[in-house]
Parts: sequence; structure tokens; C-alpha cells
Amino acid sequence: MTYTGHEAAWREWRSAMAGARMHHGWIISGIKGLGKGAFARAAARELVAEPGVAQNDGEYHPDIIILDHLPSNDDEEKKRAEGKPYQTKRNITVDQIRRMQQRLNTRPTLGQRRVIIIDPADDMEKGAVNALLKSLEEPPVGTFFMLVSHRPGRLLATVRSRCLSLHFAPLSDAEVEAVVRRDAPEADSAGRAAAVSAARGSPGAALDFVGLGLGKLQALMQRLAHEGDADLALRGALAEELGARPDRERIMAMLDLARASLASEVAEAPRARQQSIIAAHSALAKLTAQAPTYNFDAQLLALEIGGLLASAAL
Repeated sequence: MTYTGHEAAWREWRSAMAGARMHHGWIISGIKGLGKGAFARAAARELVAEPGVAQNDGEYHPDIIILDHLPSNDDEEKKRAEGKPYQTKRNITVDQIRRMQQRLNTRPTLGQRRVIIIDPADDMEKGAVNALLKSLEEPPVGTFFMLVSHRPGRLLATVRSRCLSLHFAPLSDAEVEAVVRRDAPEADSAGRAAAVSAARGSPGAALDFVGLGLGKLQALMQRLAHEGDADLALRGALAEELGARPDRERIMAMLDLARASLASEVAEAPRARQQSIIAAHSALAKLTAQAPTYNFDAQLLALEIGGLLASAAL
């Protein structure tokens, strides 16, 4: 896949590599879906490569250690080994950090440099962050850290202070739409519009939305936000379109789409309506934060979302 919007990051990274002393810690920041993880992996390969030393061209490189979410249990580990979709643990654990640190006691395999990628660093459990700090404070010679972060403000100040930041800005709607047209040509105009609206500058998020087929949901949300819903008909249609047993991904996408629908309205709305939009958006943000851990009934959640959207039409 060809990524859009990485040009400035590559210039900054290569300029740092060409400097007299490459900093040992980097935070690769920006909203989810910009390709930061892919950039980190490609940039790490450039960093560990040395003239005259043959490198491994496959996905695995012995001098690039990637810490991400492990399978949640043995059954899910078997699915991963078989190349099937699998459920992951919620956090990157302290045991993963400690195993990585044990490897730092040895020399790199192919050259003089080794890179540790943590993706996403936001999901490290507290013990993992504290353990990582020890390595960031006194990194072995030739060891570099790349912390991929969707929400760098959540990282401890002590972590941020030991790293340089390489920021990826959101793309424009036109750039996101161009990516969707290129990588998801099967999407119709309604599907593209829903994806671009919900993505908020993230092409990865837009492509995920296309796969979920949210065009009809977006149209209903727009009607709710503009027309209200005195007879509950639109809320009922919204619940029906969501489905009786949607998976977690579809529920979270619906919440993101509802928030994006309101965010796109607020700038052009009269002041009196702006207050209603802001209140509804705030309530949707609270629902979005609760959804990963609360066991909401999908149909009742759809009615709640529809009601909040309708309140913004008043």
C-alpha cells in the first residue's frame, strides 16, 4: 500500500539519521489510521541497515523488535498461527517489556544498531511504562526506541521528555477521498461520503468505514440532526440499519460517525443551535468512552444515539 502524507516525516527522519548523533527515543504521533506503524517499521529498517551488510528482506528482521498486542489466550494464539483473525489482549504487558530488555543484553545480530517499536505505546499497562523508563533513561549503545502513539498526551511526561516527537498531521478530506477512491473503488458515493466524514483526516479509518457499509447510517444521522424525530420513526430506522447483533467494530464506527456528523455541523450552525450540537456531541463522546467496557444493548444504544442527534436539530 502507498501511504499519503508521509513526505514531511521522511524528510525529518532522514535528516536526523544524517546528523552527527541520532537521538535514541522517538514518539511517532498522530491520529489512528495515518500509517504511523508502517512508517515506523520502514524507518527502522533504514536505521539498522549498514553498507556491505546483507539485510533480511522478509517481514521479520532480527534487529527490529516489535511489541504490540498479543493474542488474548492460547486458542487465539492458535488462530494467529493459522493466519486467522484473532482477539488480542487489551494492553501491552510488563512481561513483554521485560523480555525485550533481556534481549538488549545481547549485541545486535546483523549490524551495530537495534530498534524497538512499541505499537501503540498508548496501550502499555502501568508496569510496562515504568519498566520501559529504565531503558529510555540508559539505553544500550546502538539501541533506538520508536513509540507509535495515537494519543501522546496519555503518555507519562517522563516518557515524553526522553523522546523526540515526529508528528503526522491529519489529511484533508480531499486527500482522504482520493485514498478511498484508489484503495476501495467498490465504494459508492454515499459510502465514500460517510467514510470521509467519519474519518476526520484518517485514511485508514475511512477504509475501515467503507468495509462496514455505513452510507445508509450516515444518511439517517444527517436527517436526525436536521429534521429531529418527533414520531421516533428515524430512530427506529437507525436501530434497524445497525442490526440486532452488530459486532463491536460496527458499534464503535457508528458512534464515531455520529460524532463526526455533529462536528461537521457546528461551524455553520446559528449560535442557539451550536449549544445543542455541543451538548449532544459531549454526550456522544461519553457514550464512546463507555462502549468498549459497557455491555450496551445495541438497539437501545441506537435509539439513544438517534435521540442525541435529534436533540441537535432543536
